[in-house]
Amino acid sequence: MTTPDQTALQVRAGSPPATTPTNPHTQLDQIAPVHLQDRLRDHALSLPGVRRGISRVSVPGAVAFYLDEPLNPPTMPDLFGGEWGHIHPPSDGSLHLNVPTELAERLIQAGWAEYHSLVGRGHIPPLVVMLYGPRDEAELTVCASAVEEAYLANGGARHDPTGRALGFS
Repeated sequence: MTTPDQTALQVRAGSPPATTPTNPHTQLDQIAPVHLQDRLRDHALSLPGVRRGISRVSVPGAVAFYLDEPLNPPTMPDLFGGEWGHIHPPSDGSLHLNVPTELAERLIQAGWAEYHSLVGRGHIPPLVVMLYGPRDEAELTVCASAVEEAYLANGGARHDPTGRALGFS
């Protein structure tokens, strides 16, 4: 897995969106345009070995990303039966991703994410973040790389079908 460096992960502009402090953990404002949500969802589903499914842990209407047979050894535990992330319905547009704590901390520090509301209560480990939905094309690029990092950490292929290295560069 690649490790994002300070230059590859720029700081997200503006203040973080409002989110709920409890379950369901939801983004309340700065909602991503639906066409960007769709593109980010489709990008996640296009990664080698990923299948679409119903989330075991999210709200109705969320689209879950499963990697049933990791293509590489995962670098983190399988928390939710192969579900390494999901995108919430269009009224929210954020994602929950399972990522290594080091990456979670970098995403949080740069303003792209926050820990899942259950992390602070000790119900789940500091491996699950809410990635805020992308507000524009530039943010979509960063969010797509964060999704790729989650995929890589959970055993995904290191390159896409065109040979492009996945994750932050």
